[in-house]
Amino acid sequence: MTESPARGLGRTDKLLPFWILLAMILGVGLGYLYPGISTVLNSLSVGTTSIPIAIGLLWMMYPVLAKVKYEKIGELRREGRLFGVSLVLNWLIGPLLMFSLAWLFLADMPSYRTGIILVGLARCIAMVLIWNLLAGGDNEACAVLVAINSVMQILLYSLEAWFYITFLSSLINPASSLVVEVSPAEVAVSVLIFLGIPLFAGIITRAVLLSKRGAEWYDTEFAPRLGPAALIGLLYTIVIMFSLKGETIVTLPFDVARISLPLVSYFVLMFVFSFGISYALRFSYEKNVTISFTAASNNFELAIAVAVGVFGISSGEALAAVVGPLIEVPVLVSLVYVSIWLGRHLYGHGRPATEGQSSAE
Repeated sequence: MTESPARGLGRTDKLLPFWILLAMILGVGLGYLYPGISTVLNSLSVGTTSIPIAIGLLWMMYPVLAKVKYEKIGELRREGRLFGVSLVLNWLIGPLLMFSLAWLFLADMPSYRTGIILVGLARCIAMVLIWNLLAGGDNEACAVLVAINSVMQILLYSLEAWFYITFLSSLINPASSLVVEVSPAEVAVSVLIFLGIPLFAGIITRAVLLSKRGAEWYDTEFAPRLGPAALIGLLYTIVIMFSLKGETIVTLPFDVARISLPLVSYFVLMFVFSFGISYALRFSYEKNVTISFTAASNNFELAIAVAVGVFGISSGEALAAVVGPLIEVPVLVSLVYVSIWLGRHLYGHGRPATEGQSSAE
């Protein structure tokens, strides 16, 4: 029998919404009561890379990537359809949807609109690993899709920034055209830090411990102990992110609300559309989850780095980029539970159908 799609949720994980809510409240409280904390945290940066946030992301991603069964990735060579669907969702539909929503909700707020578009262009290579794990997705496929998105970001991010922010925006309103110069080298550095380091550490950990203790010990004894570490890293990252903009959230709630409208719409619409397409194409539950969360998530660290580097730390573009993950985290956590519910109802009482089978089979 195939495992339930809820297998990613242990007793601690099932309280994740509560822990995340507490982390959000703590972060906002720290940022509002101690406004200087954002100055201190921003000073701990190398270029546009925040060291406190980098620590959180690496802390969060390493346990997940150490669980990936890299020796099985070769079996995904035949999954051309999965990779093709993911590429279309991530690099054609996703950016166009966020661009459209940004103009729909923020036509009168150009700086916020540009920041939102930058978020939409940055495909996720970090937190998606957590959402995929919790919802019971395919860890190996997710690792490959994250790697593919990383390469695509290096090749396409600067080009898509020009296409959407400079070219398409000028067709809608000539006065709104901006030139956003993003060096592929800068994107590559971001990818190297936020994916390369934890990926390399995960591969080395699995290779060394498999050779010393064997696969059964690794998968049944060692890997399960890594789960709490990933969640602690996630909660730490949330506290840091919310504390950076805690004062803004309290003092400019209507601006934050306006920025949140296209973001919430994007995350929900992109997930629902991706899940529906993947279900119609008869992907298994695990692969459906991986495709859907990869398409619905974004690389906020890259978007923030670009917004800060091009427009400045106090700009509206930077604020919109920072609000991105503040909205993404609670919405994507909610979608984890939506995914599990859909898996039980569409794939048959928590038993995901294998690819090529309908849920009725």
